Amino acid sequence: MTQERNKKLKFIKMKLRLTIVTFLVAIFTITAQTNVKNRVKVDGVAVVVGKNIVLDSDIDKFKKELAQRVEGKIDISDCEILEEVMIQKLLAHHAVIDSVEVSESRVQEAVDNNINYFASQLGSIEAVAEYYGFDDEEDLRAELGSIQKEQLLIQGERANITSELDVTPEEVRTYYRNLEKENNLPEFSAEVEFAQIVKHIKPSEAEIDRVVNKLNDIKKDIQDGYSFRLKALINSDDPAAAGNGEGSGGKYTITRQSQFIREFKEVAFSLDEGEISEPFESAFGYHIILVEKIKGQERDVRHILIQPKISPAEMQAAKDELENIKGQIIDGEITFGEAAAKYSDDIDTRLNEGMVINGESNDTKFDLTRMQPELYRRLNTLKQGEYSEVFYEEPRGEEKNFKFFFVKTRTEAHPANFTDDYEKIQKLTLQKKEEETVDSWAAEKIDDTYIKLNGVHKKCEFKKNWKKQ
Repeated sequence: MTQERNKKLKFIKMKLRLTIVTFLVAIFTITAQTNVKNRVKVDGVAVVVGKNIVLDSDIDKFKKELAQRVEGKIDISDCEILEEVMIQKLLAHHAVIDSVEVSESRVQEAVDNNINYFASQLGSIEAVAEYYGFDDEEDLRAELGSIQKEQLLIQGERANITSELDVTPEEVRTYYRNLEKENNLPEFSAEVEFAQIVKHIKPSEAEIDRVVNKLNDIKKDIQDGYSFRLKALINSDDPAAAGNGEGSGGKYTITRQSQFIREFKEVAFSLDEGEISEPFESAFGYHIILVEKIKGQERDVRHILIQPKISPAEMQAAKDELENIKGQIIDGEITFGEAAAKYSDDIDTRLNEGMVINGESNDTKFDLTRMQPELYRRLNTLKQGEYSEVFYEEPRGEEKNFKFFFVKTRTEAHPANFTDDYEKIQKLTLQKKEEETVDSWAAEKIDDTYIKLNGVHKKCEFKKNWKKQ
């Protein structure tokens, strides 16, 4: 292995380790773990660690997925990838032995988040289940739950091993100097910090009354014998109502874990079989629900959604109001933070001077290269101190709104700089220390763990004594 390759592998391996920890529940993992019992018959077992297995095909699939995530071909062998995966399986095995607690609520929350992501990519939960070969949503959830539980066990065991670790300023400085000396400083992507002011567009009271009265009239007609299905086809603003798949005629089969808004599930599970709800509000509009059949934990329901109309004049008035607020800020009549607190309808940012928090890092900095395309399009051309135009947004399941952005800071892509990037370098230093600690822990635990390597993997040269020779 050449010195140049060693340099490249330092960051690739760190990224690999983090990728394995955080990405095993993505598309690769579902593909790798779906119907494992059946796949073992046609796909060899690469290694067994405790009670955990890794299949031969998993290594190649993960390598391809990793190559996509690091944007290019990676210079790392199958044996090196297998060793990193084995460490994760070792963590999962000993998490069970050490009684790491994983709550069912955390598992279900993680499952919900991943299903939401997959459904956004493929169009629906049913499409996700079909694409990956599951019988239905319940089958998909059961498999994802198993995967998520393993990931939470890994995270819990890693936390137990590394929770007391910290790094001193001198350790950070030494780490940076070593990278600099080896000409191996990382490249940091362009980042922005931005704030927003949001104005929700609300229908008039008269329009809300019209919608509620219409739903009450529909409810009375159904109670008098009219078909709920036909009423949904004629009246519902749910686009699925007029289709041929789930939602056709307003019909859905749901559980408490289904990806429906909270208000919908609360009402559906409060009704008896054959009962129709009163009109109720959600972020989508106003609904009525009929429970057609209760089947254990499942319910067959039909619903009608009617969305209150907002007139062009009301839309223009909301936009004009926000344009006026933006003008006051630019003219110096009010600061952005003051305007956000006074005028913004977004409860998550209004008391934080409008600053948007990055859900992944829990700070205010966003990597431009990892943004959603629409957000990237609006922020990429803005310089520090500039404002976006006022624009309309209609996010699914949220209120229609107008908003505009203010770019508080912007940093262009650049090689790491000790002064400007101290916090990032500190995190890298701590990550390195954590990985070294986990490596030492793994080297000790291998002796106490059942490990079986199969096939060509017995010929691998590992850093650790997985072969127990």
